Amino acid sequence: MIVTTSDLYEVAYGRFAIGAYNINNMEQALGLFEGHARAEAPFIVQLSKGARKYAGVKMLEAILRAVEQDYPDAIFAVHLDHGDEETCYDAIDSGFYSSVMIDASHDPFEENIAATRRVVERAHAAGVSVEAELGMLGGVEEDIQVDEKHAQLTDPSEAQEFVERSGCDSLAVAIGTSHGAYKFSGSQGIHFDRVEEIQRRLPGFPLVMHGSSSVPREEVERINAAGGALDPSAKGVDEDEFARAVPLGVTKVNIDTDGRLVWTRVHREHFRDHPENFDFRTPGRIFVEEYARFIEHKAEKLQSKGMIGELREALGERTG
Repeated sequence: MIVTTSDLYEVAYGRFAIGAYNINNMEQALGLFEGHARAEAPFIVQLSKGARKYAGVKMLEAILRAVEQDYPDAIFAVHLDHGDEETCYDAIDSGFYSSVMIDASHDPFEENIAATRRVVERAHAAGVSVEAELGMLGGVEEDIQVDEKHAQLTDPSEAQEFVERSGCDSLAVAIGTSHGAYKFSGSQGIHFDRVEEIQRRLPGFPLVMHGSSSVPREEVERINAAGGALDPSAKGVDEDEFARAVPLGVTKVNIDTDGRLVWTRVHREHFRDHPENFDFRTPGRIFVEEYARFIEHKAEKLQSKGMIGELREALGERTG
């Protein structure tokens, strides 16, 4: 069942976070749905501009429609990740997306509000939720590339004004994480004091944490042992910090890089160990299983495991 992100947040806020995962192909979709079926957890499927260019808009929708039929008990949102205005309008008009993100965070404050407000008006008329972003994460992910020296933490007072004037349903906040595999160095980590102040000014309002992959050391080491050349110092978000972020209003957690690492590790190890094989379906099947295990583990860390029954009851009461 496809629902809006706002539907998910109403039940999740302050209690658990919804995992939001970017997909680009069939194998990722299969592993994503299977992992959440095992975890009995709701989730968010994220489709980026890069994914839409890579697989095609119609292909991605067809994949999700097909997998949804195989997992009829799944409850999830379909979300456009880091969209510009034009892409947001295309997603809204498609009738398939239940949520869009307008990312005008690189624009001046007033322009960001204005662009977000335009998207909100069009999206809400179609029953679609809107995520916006204030502040800028550093790092590299697909079309996003921000030098760390230009990264900006979200200002709590601006966050309050932004939400009130734009009408967005959730806000992605810059709190120290970054896109890509190289998020932190040394003792750096999430700025929880910043999250606390934003929540104080926006009580009950869903916050989104981007750049939240954990970049497991084991994955990096196994990729390098199989011929990769990742920087062994790559470091991500400590998974145990999700539980600390949830009571502070962090209700959606974006995870993309970790899935890429699992994909890369599975394929590098397979073709290293089986150089005679040229059938890509074999490592593909292995990846689906490995990704499903990864997803189930993430649901536990996000505290969403086992919550789908309660969500279904809440949705039933609202529509009953």
